[in-house]
Amino acid sequence: MKISEEEVRHVAKLSKLSFTDQETSEFAQSLTKIVDMVELLNEVDTEGIPVTTTMADRKNVMREDVAVAGQPREELFKNVPEEKDYFIKVPAIFEEGGDA
Repeated sequence: MKISEEEVRHVAKLSKLSFTDQETSEFAQSLTKIVDMVELLNEVDTEGIPVTTTMADRKNVMREDVAVAGQPREELFKNVPEEKDYFIKVPAIFEEGGDA
């Protein structure tokens, strides 16, 4: 199934995208190849083949939810150049920034 450049332009317009003529042509060619490959899959006989939703052996891998003690704050803040009330102070990035 050939995807026309006009179809690419239409979808681009709906998506509020703009492409050059070269990009539009390349997208049309690429999308045509993709659709052709998908259509090839429709020719495969899958009668009697169960639907496969995953290739993994495991259904759900969960770790036990156990609370563990973290590191002491003093240890975490030992390399922080400037802090206040256990918050790391960083330079303001907005002009009206300050100590607030």
